[in-house]
This record gives sequence, C-alpha cells and structure tokens, in this order.
Amino acid sequence: MMLEEIFAQPQSIRKTIEHNVKGDLIFPGALAPIETTLFGFTKIIIAASGSSRHAGLAGEIMLEDLAGMAVDVEYASEYCYRSTHAGTDPIVVVITQSGETADTIAAQREALNRGAKTIAISNVAESTIVREASAALHTCAGPEKAVPATKSFTAQLTMLYLLALFLARKRGRMTSEVIRTRLNSLAEIPEAIEKSLAAWNEQTESCARSHKDDKGFLFLGRGVHYAIAREGALKLKEISQEHAEGLPSGELRHGSNALVDENLTVVVLATRDNTDPDSMLRYQKTVAVIEYIKSRGGRAIAIVTGEDRAVSALADQVISVPAAPELITPLLEVVPLQLFAYHFGVVNGCDVDRPRNLVKAVVSE
Repeated sequence: MMLEEIFAQPQSIRKTIEHNVKGDLIFPGALAPIETTLFGFTKIIIAASGSSRHAGLAGEIMLEDLAGMAVDVEYASEYCYRSTHAGTDPIVVVITQSGETADTIAAQREALNRGAKTIAISNVAESTIVREASAALHTCAGPEKAVPATKSFTAQLTMLYLLALFLARKRGRMTSEVIRTRLNSLAEIPEAIEKSLAAWNEQTESCARSHKDDKGFLFLGRGVHYAIAREGALKLKEISQEHAEGLPSGELRHGSNALVDENLTVVVLATRDNTDPDSMLRYQKTVAVIEYIKSRGGRAIAIVTGEDRAVSALADQVISVPAAPELITPLLEVVPLQLFAYHFGVVNGCDVDRPRNLVKAVVSE
C-alpha cells in the first residue's frame, strides 16, 4: 500500500490543485466565511502533529517569504497549554490528514474559545475538524491506507503553498501575473515526479541495500528543506524503528557533530534554485557541510538538483531531482526520502504498511 501511495502522489497533487484553483482564482469561495478576518489579522499560528506539523514548518517559510506574514508553528498537543495571553489577533491553521486527530481537534477548540478564526486543512471533507472550523480547505489525496503519511503530506505542502499565494495576492504583495507564473510552475510538479519515479525507486532501493545495517541517521536541510529533513527522519523511524534525527544543516556543528564518524550516515538535502540568490547561498553552505562530514569520516547521501558535480564529488550516493523554484522543490525532494525509508524497511524485514505501535489517526490523547 505504501509504495502504491508514494507512486500516486502526482495524481493527488494534481487533484488538490484542480480542486482549489479555478482559472486565476485560488480557493474560490472556500474562505468566504472568514473574509473580513482576512483583511485584519496580524499573525498565523499553525497547529499540527507528526507529518502534518512538518508540512506546517514548510508552510511557515512559504507564508513568511511570499505573504510577509508572521507565522508560529506549534505542536498541536502543546497549543492548549501555552500562548494563552498572546496579544495578537491570529488566524489558527490546523492541519490533519484524518480530520480526527485528538490533539489537533483540541487545539482548534481552544483557538475558537480564545476568539480566533480557524482554517482546517484536512483530507477528509466530512471530518470533525472540518465541521468545527471557521473555514476549511480540502486536500484531495484520496484514502490513504498505509499508516506512514506520503501522498497526504505532499497534498498538504501543495495546499500551504496555495494558501501562501492566496494571502500574497490578498495583501497586495503579488500581481495576478506573478501568481499565474507561480501556479504554472506548481502545475508542472506532478509530471516532473511521474518522470522521475522509476529512477528514484531504483536508486533508493540500491541505497537502502548499501545501508541495510546502519543504526543511526541524521537528515539535514536548510530553510524550507529543514522541514523535509524532519519528515525524512520521521519516515525512517516510523517504518524501520531505527533512530533518525532531522536537523537544520547549519546546526550540525553545534553539538550533533560529535556523532559524525564512519558509523553514521547523513542524508543531506543539497538542492538549489539557480534563479534564487538566497537558495544559492544556502546551497554553497550545504556543500561546505558535506565537506565537513566527509572530513570526519561520515558517510553522506545527498539529494541534489539536476547534474551536480560538486556534490557528486563528495557524497557517497547522490539522487537527483528536477530543477524547480525553491519553495516547491520540497514536493520533489521528499519523494526519494519516502522511497528510501520504504526500501530500508523492506530490506530489514519490517511491516512497512503497518509499523509497530503506530495507528493512522491518533484519536485519543
């Protein structure tokens, strides 16, 4: 099931776009219940758990960079116990695949009790969280039967990017022409994934066999890619029960470098957008991190953009994704990480569809 759902992601992303974009209009009518609030709020709080929170971390960068919003990302399980005296007037975005996650429902109820408006992002249109929300946005990933989130995660990333574009236009930070260009770039992602899936599947299976006996992993990413590093680590933990941790690339040398030796594998997100100076600066710093890892005897698997000679000369294995704008590259780079976790679980004899101790939706605290 999990492998099928990984391969279904181009279609789920495509359907999510088609459902939420009509011509040049994003979310036509969907946010009408909070229309007046959209002109006056000063902050967004995202509350979610697990993979949905990692989508929220990527969404934070998208919303800040494109819409100029102040964004905080909370663990849904912590939201009720903090920020009770916040002086701003936020919109609270709650994200949950099932729409029945107990901690996220509780966070939304607390937000509503505090007088905030909420936007629920869910894959189930008739779920509890949708019924109780001020407004709702529907991802169209279809039923996700495997416990580890895959297609629901990329659908959430798609939705958050659309939300960032919607608010950027609403706040006058982008023209209609710029929005149209960005929507066209997003619409190209499903086909780019489809064309790459076979190669990624073969490469990640080979990678998993090479690292079959590894007992610890670090996943590194900068900026929006940090969220994907976190998600890659979570997928590996969920499926294989081996320890993995996601870190911002620049934080490696602030303590975690004590772990780097010949027994540690580091998975590095080293993608880049050649048209974005900030992306290129992050990329250059990431190459330096790989050099550091190798100088200390560590092993590196790198996700790169296109033909990357600099990283290929350093890393032990390299997996390439197509070029894309910086903020939608996560939709591409997360798929090889999902496949690596899947194949690593398979070669180690794990039940990849129903890992031990896990349930699809945590419906009790």
